[in-house]
Order: sequence, then structure tokens, then C-alpha cells
Amino acid sequence: MKTSADQLISPVYSKAGRWLALGLLATSLGGCAWLGGGDKPELKDLGPNPGLLAVHQAWTVKLGAEVPLASTVHVQGETLFVVTKDGAVTALDARTGAQSSRFAVGEPLTAGAGSDGEHVAVLTRSNQVAVYVQGQQQWKQSLAAAAYTPPLVAGGRVFVLGADRTISAFDAGNGRKLWAAQRPGEPLVLRQPGVLMAVGNTLVAGLSGRLVGLDPDSGSVRWEVPLASPRGTNDVERLVDLVGTVSRVGDSVCARAFQASVGCVDARTASVRWTQPSKGSDGIAGDEQAIFGAESNGTVQAWRRVDGSRLWSVDKLQHRRLTAPLQLGRSVIFGDDYGVVHLFAKTDGQALARLNTDTAGVAAAPVAVADTLVVVSRSGTVYGFRPD
Repeated sequence: MKTSADQLISPVYSKAGRWLALGLLATSLGGCAWLGGGDKPELKDLGPNPGLLAVHQAWTVKLGAEVPLASTVHVQGETLFVVTKDGAVTALDARTGAQSSRFAVGEPLTAGAGSDGEHVAVLTRSNQVAVYVQGQQQWKQSLAAAAYTPPLVAGGRVFVLGADRTISAFDAGNGRKLWAAQRPGEPLVLRQPGVLMAVGNTLVAGLSGRLVGLDPDSGSVRWEVPLASPRGTNDVERLVDLVGTVSRVGDSVCARAFQASVGCVDARTASVRWTQPSKGSDGIAGDEQAIFGAESNGTVQAWRRVDGSRLWSVDKLQHRRLTAPLQLGRSVIFGDDYGVVHLFAKTDGQALARLNTDTAGVAAAPVAVADTLVVVSRSGTVYGFRPD
């Protein structure tokens, strides 16, 4: 089934007067994910819980409001930052689930929070970036367009990737704008988290189908490498963007280009190590040996990190709308739209265990912190699991 523009959330019109963003339902261009009309696709029988890993629920926390789909959970030390639809940011102790802080921004947010442990940066629906310290707003600056990627707070600065493909840097202490760098690109971008990260002393961002390394002090481009190129005859068909999450091991950075490919680059030599076709819409995870991700139809894939050759695939989770994965120890972990968390062996894809949250569905890729597997439901309930 081919996805039309009508099956994507309506575009958002920016201050500059350009069509900048198409929101993504958890579906695929050219895929067959259920869009809410007609009968749901038939799910494969998962069989009994294999129970090869003994895991127990250590704690739960109710945030009091729903969590946006495709939100991200920010981890800083042993603290989790989770945003809710009402514009609140809650910090939780990952060991106990205890709330360490909570503040209300006053309007809905367009992405998860970013933090360096002191400054917490958020992006608002009115196209502003704001920074809070101990729950108090320190400053707020307007952006030229919406932003859907969590801010990166590092080195005393706040970096923002905008939907107009502008990367901006602000002083974390006083909000002074330090620089802005804009790259021309296709008129459409995804309304979901992209790539914005630090690799050594380089700021790395996903712009269209490229990974771009910038000088964090000036915004000048140090290198750029392509993972995918636009194709098709119209703006929707030519849409290409890199999506979070990514997998970094040393200088190796691996990422997904939406509905196009998965690949790895060498950030030291600014070269592409490999790319492989892949029709997925969410990020990937990995370790020194392999990277893992899901196709839009729910097929789980593993690729060898060194050359991109296929290692294994699992098709039992088709049509379950999987999150981006987490690679943890011997496991690869996905959440699904039915509130189930699936643990597979990273070596061969064998099912190891299943964990249940609630039927609202998993909102974001699971995260691991303080020996705890943390899963956030769209209902606004946060679950902490630990091995027995």
C-alpha cells in the first residue's frame, strides 16, 4: 500500500512562509502499517513467554498526563527526563522511580527534553527554546521554525536542529545566540526526532540524507557524508531524513535514513563504511559487533557492523508498530503499540522474554540506566524493570 500525503499529519506552516514539516503516523511510505481505518491487520501468535531471562518490575510511576508518541526519554547520569502532552517535564531517579523534580512549561512541547545535568532545555509549540535550572526558567528564545529533535546541551551551550534545517547554538547560561547555520534541502521534513549529537569535539547532525559534522564553536562544516539520496517525482516521494536514535561506537556512527537505508560512517575519516536498503521509519541501536532495527512492517533486522551484511531477521512482530530498539547486554529490546516489550538475543534473534506494560502502547524507545530497563507508556506511566 502506498502512503499518500493525506495519510500523514497536516503540514505545519512556518513564520518564513514555507511548508516545512509533515508529521508521521507510525507508518511507512510504501509500507502497509495500519492507519486506523478498516480492520486491523492480523497479528502473529507469539506463543508462550519464553522466559529465558528473569526480569521483574521494580517500580512504576504515573506522570498524570499522556506522553506524546515518538517522544524521547533523556538520560543524564541516573536521572530520566520525560515530557508529557500538557507541557510538563518530570525528572525521575532511575533506581527508585522517585520524582526528583517537575516543572510546567505552560504549553505543549514538540520534542523531548535535553540536559547536561544542570540546564534542562525544551522546545515549545510556539517555536521557542527555553532553558530551566532547578525548575525555574532562565531564558527563552524564539526560533524561525518548529523543531522536533530534542535539544543537545553540552559544553555550556544549547544546540537546536530546526525543521527549516537550521542548526542554532545558544549560550546555556544566558540564552545569547552564538551562531546559526542553515543548509538548503527538500521542502519537507519529518515531524519526529532526527540526529543531533556530539562525537568528540564535533557536533554531528542529520540534514536531509546526510550526516554533517560541524565546528561547535562556529557552526562551520567540517565534513559531510551521504547515507541516502532523494528519489521520486514529488516532494513526498523525495522526502529523505535521518531519524534518531543512532548507534555510536568510537568513530563509527550508524543511522537510519527514513524509508531508504541503514548505514554506518567513519566520523574520523568522514567516509561511508556501508549502506543497506531498509524500509524503516525509526532509529537503530547496536554494539561493536552489530546494529539492530525494525522495518516499518515490524520485521526485526540485524546487520554486521563492520560491513552491513545481514545477520538475522525475525518476522513475528509484524504490524505491531515497534519503537526504535535498545541494545542491552545480550538483548535487543523493542516496545510495541500494544504495550508489550520484546527481548531478543542479539546473536541470533531468539526470543528471550516478554514484558507487559499497559495497552496504551509504548511511547518511546526503551532506555537503560542504573541497572534498570525503563519503558514509558503513552498513558503517562513509567515502568522500571530489573533482572532477578
